[in-house]
Amino acid sequence: MSFLLRDASNADIPAIADIYRESVLNGVASYEIVPPSEAEMALRFSAIVSQQYPYIAATDADGTLLGYAYASAFRTRPAYRWLVEDSIYLAPEARGRGIGKALLAELIDRCTGLGFRQMAAVIGGASPASIALHRTAGFEEVGLMKGTGYKHGRWLDTMFMQRALGEAMTSDPDPSVYPGTLFDG
Repeated sequence: MSFLLRDASNADIPAIADIYRESVLNGVASYEIVPPSEAEMALRFSAIVSQQYPYIAATDADGTLLGYAYASAFRTRPAYRWLVEDSIYLAPEARGRGIGKALLAELIDRCTGLGFRQMAAVIGGASPASIALHRTAGFEEVGLMKGTGYKHGRWLDTMFMQRALGEAMTSDPDPSVYPGTLFDG
């Protein structure tokens, strides 16, 4: 399956909402139980891109959205400003075809270029496929929280993984490099 990676846009919101809806209803990556509306997904999209975090779409040759990935603040306290959390969602027909790997690699590259120093993955349901994807991209397991969610009639664990970006902890960060406004005073 060939695909293109590009910046996501407002025009992608309906397809993003559809992909996320399927994940909420049938998967365990998200601990939401009721899929958010398209309007809510538009608000979430706007909140992420307005802070200048990367939000990437994967499309087929016809422009159909196959998946998306974005980075966002792990926590909003100022000392966390160099740490981002990744999120990746794929349409069912796009899974297992290398699209998630390409989205994650692009997200890592963009976040590194923006000056971030660490990336966290919070893997709902401790999904073996998501853990393997992140491990392949250089993430290490840093913690497992057992029974953190209850969905689809079962208790779910949450896996935390982490990957260093760029210079990581070898030097002080340059505050002028950070593009977001979330932490500006």
